[in-house]
Amino acid sequence: MASEASPAGGSLADRVTQPDAPKPAETEKPGDGAPSELRGSELQEPDYSVEVKLSDQQADPNNPLYSVTNFEDLGLDERILKGLSAMNFRKPSKVQERALPLLMRNPPSNLVGQSQSGTGKTAAFTLNILSRLDLSSEQSQKTPQALILAPTRELARQIVGVIQVMGQFLDGLIIGTAVPADSATRPTQMACSVVVGTPGTVQDMIKKRIMNASQLKVLVLDEADNMLDQQGLGDQCIRVKAMLPRTIQVVLFSATFPTHVHRYAGKFAPDANEITLKHEELTVEGIKQLYMDCNNDDEKYRNLVQLYGLLTVGSSIIFVRTRNSAVEIEKRMVAEGHTVASLTGGIEGSQRDAVIDAFRSGDAKVLITTNVLARGIDVSTVSLVVNYDIPEAFTPGSKSREPDYQTYLHRIGRTGRFGRIGVAISFVSNRDEWDMLRKIQEHFGCNIDRVDTDDWDEVEKVIKKTIKNPRSQANYVQMS
Repeated sequence: MASEASPAGGSLADRVTQPDAPKPAETEKPGDGAPSELRGSELQEPDYSVEVKLSDQQADPNNPLYSVTNFEDLGLDERILKGLSAMNFRKPSKVQERALPLLMRNPPSNLVGQSQSGTGKTAAFTLNILSRLDLSSEQSQKTPQALILAPTRELARQIVGVIQVMGQFLDGLIIGTAVPADSATRPTQMACSVVVGTPGTVQDMIKKRIMNASQLKVLVLDEADNMLDQQGLGDQCIRVKAMLPRTIQVVLFSATFPTHVHRYAGKFAPDANEITLKHEELTVEGIKQLYMDCNNDDEKYRNLVQLYGLLTVGSSIIFVRTRNSAVEIEKRMVAEGHTVASLTGGIEGSQRDAVIDAFRSGDAKVLITTNVLARGIDVSTVSLVVNYDIPEAFTPGSKSREPDYQTYLHRIGRTGRFGRIGVAISFVSNRDEWDMLRKIQEHFGCNIDRVDTDDWDEVEKVIKKTIKNPRSQANYVQMS
């Protein structure tokens, strides 16, 4: 395991300087995901209000930093303000208005934040980190002071891109990416001020003293519900945290926090302030949900091939259950002359990077993947998501097949990003899959309409019309 080049290229730990930093065009809108050269989406806030629960009852609502409406009110370094301006961030989003004063107050306090994609949470924790860095000497520049953990290398690289752009005017800012490497080679030392990585790799680096954790001030978990809920990732996060200074500020951000994970998050980040969107206002709007009735697996594949022409109108993601399925479908479609790519956890790191970069740039229009890309990844051109296999929750001892509601929600959320219209199509080929789809409809209180695969001209008409429709005409699914 080793650190690797950041999305913009460079050495294992990249020094970010003004001449090499990517600069969005003045006309671009701010975003919460990848910077412009990685095809991220702009931030367009839904109409919601933010609830704040303070663990510190002494917090004064009359304090001018209780909520901010301008970044200047935070007393930020001029170079950070310049980076925000380059990203076209003119004022804080609603979540940032309430999160930033809590994140940046001294002494530092923990924060658990629930906020859907596109509301500015990545920028919020990045801003907090940059404001706390000491870059006054070469030694401090090469000593890790902040650690961000993400569930996948793809999301880790995307976060690095955001930090690069926001911190482009900070002299001496060095960002290291700690993700699984292709071989056993690894650097002798993580000489950087910010580390972004996956839990297992970071744990390995600290154990082997490749990464010095003694000076860390901030720990961030992005997609925290997924990180803490998964047995392997959760255990690794706990072990990593045990290796860090006890005084470290712990920040957890996620779009969803199921009740049992929320309870655990309270233990992982004790005495944390909490920021949430109101329960009934957590929605993924602008996604038309459809399903196709298939008699068997062969018909599922034939329908996918029939869909190919529509999949390439914009960019599309096909979600499958297993790595083997992804590889097999890719082989069959390529053999038949279709241009597709696959990305799973079984592919070596550099190849995964090349695939996701090609998808972001538009060189690859159709991507077949497992749940490795279900969360966090933001590619603005995605207009269609296919659930080739309905996401399934594996419950020990259960006799029935249960859908994974949160994964379904995150999967279809890869389309319809930030005000755009998207389409999600689920394939159903047996009674169990139909039961799971029915439960998804009941759980979210939404309609998933059937499309008639006997008339592909009509299928094309429905999908293209939906993508062109105004947002208000698309069905949406409401989070529980």
